Amino acid sequence: MAATEVGGCVSRNGNNSSKENVKCDESEKKTENGKVHHSKNGYVKSKLISNGIHKMSESETAPYMDWSQYDTFPGSFEKCSLLTAALTHVGLYVLMFLGFVNQLLFKPKVAIERNREGYAPLYNPFEQFFSRYVYRRVRHIFNRPISSTPGAELTLKERATDDYNWSFRFTGTERRCINLGSYNYLGFAEPAGACADAAEAAARQYGLALASSRAELGSTALHRELERTTADFLGVEAATVFGMGFATNSLGLPGLLGAGALVLSDENNHASLILGLRLARVTVRVFRHNDLRHLERLARRAIAEGKWTKIVVVVEGVYSMEGSIVPLRALVALKKRLGLQLYLDEAHSVGAMGPRGRGVTDHWGVDPRDVDVLMGTFTKSFGAAGGYIAGSARLVACVRAQGHAHAYAHAMAPCVAAQVLAAMRAIASPAGAARVRRLRDNTHYFRRRLRAMGVLTFGHEDSPVVPMLVYTFSKMAATVEGLTARGVATVGVGFPATPLNKARIRFCLSAAHTREQLDECLAAVEAVVDEVGLRYSRRR
Repeated sequence: MAATEVGGCVSRNGNNSSKENVKCDESEKKTENGKVHHSKNGYVKSKLISNGIHKMSESETAPYMDWSQYDTFPGSFEKCSLLTAALTHVGLYVLMFLGFVNQLLFKPKVAIERNREGYAPLYNPFEQFFSRYVYRRVRHIFNRPISSTPGAELTLKERATDDYNWSFRFTGTERRCINLGSYNYLGFAEPAGACADAAEAAARQYGLALASSRAELGSTALHRELERTTADFLGVEAATVFGMGFATNSLGLPGLLGAGALVLSDENNHASLILGLRLARVTVRVFRHNDLRHLERLARRAIAEGKWTKIVVVVEGVYSMEGSIVPLRALVALKKRLGLQLYLDEAHSVGAMGPRGRGVTDHWGVDPRDVDVLMGTFTKSFGAAGGYIAGSARLVACVRAQGHAHAYAHAMAPCVAAQVLAAMRAIASPAGAARVRRLRDNTHYFRRRLRAMGVLTFGHEDSPVVPMLVYTFSKMAATVEGLTARGVATVGVGFPATPLNKARIRFCLSAAHTREQLDECLAAVEAVVDEVGLRYSRRR
């Protein structure tokens, strides 16, 4: 197992770390990038690397990676034509100009800050303007309430507005749609079945909430069983679970990182990771999305500086806005070559990727023990809520002792823990393996048909997240409206989740979808593509 250091706790061998009596404090921080022996790749690191005293030139570090030996293809990211890009920018500027005119002529129906002299403004001026005069124009396609389980189909509650999207009212009607918007990758978000029965039984035995944190009176036998099962499922020593997926990153990272740490972060990392790094108050350097050559240059430069107690690479398994997959095998090779540490967020990949549904480690055939910190959520493939951090026993002990979630956040609800346990056991069964295969088949089929239409999609062929580029807010709204009218519920995504000029429709595939449902969705998509004009791809 690779060297692991979290919060000053260093484990050279995951097999015997649990036998050592080690305090989880800052006393061992000088060992990062120190005497780390990577005999597996035939290279032994110098004793002078980044110990806080000696600086190194890049010539003293390990040889550069030969990337031709690895699969580093992150997925398709075809660029639009120059004309499309120009028209997208012009349309955006026109929309903003109209917003400024609207702001001058009409009083907005919002609260106004008063008596704020001497205080910082509560709202960023651009964000205020954007939300009132750009986002409001398409607000009706967001935050749409449902009144059913988010399975292969769902029921939308229809709304109407009488004041140009400042407010909404329910019409009293509902619309049944095929669901291409929820993260129900394996179809476990069901109103009946083994998972629902397990959740019901746990709610009757333990109640709906424990009214306490895990460190106080919030632990049950279900939580301990879930943590053991999660560790076995992932193939690591230990795991700890949290009640909220977003908080797993935002509250977990500050406990793992301390003064003197450097984080190399992918530019497309999720907001929860960005917030966690900000709360940790560490130095962050950003590398281009899935660009391992750029990452290698940054890492070598940091090592040569000789001042960082540890250098941690933070990435995701599947990126939810791009549908791309991290080239994990190549990244682990770089990690071993340079003595880095790796934090992997598998929120969208665990359960959905790999022949056994174990995530991107399974997809790439990487030993999960070569990843220092495995993080994931139960909100997607498991049809539940919450998240986990997994790895060595020492790592998990440090997360519990130094992270904020274990001591302060509300414990995972027992019924949620039971849902996750049932889903995880189902994935490990032959029927669960069939769900994973069906998700992969649905993903390949849907992506292939979209490419044949001539629309521009992002991401890897195996990713169940399928972004379709529409570029402008107006086309995003028109596409969502057109699909809803044809019985397909999906999600439009724009700024700030994406760049201003790269709005998109995000389709999420599920093992619960039948081929007939997908064909119906594809027919609706093709009709809207012709109506709105979305054949941007030049690879037809």
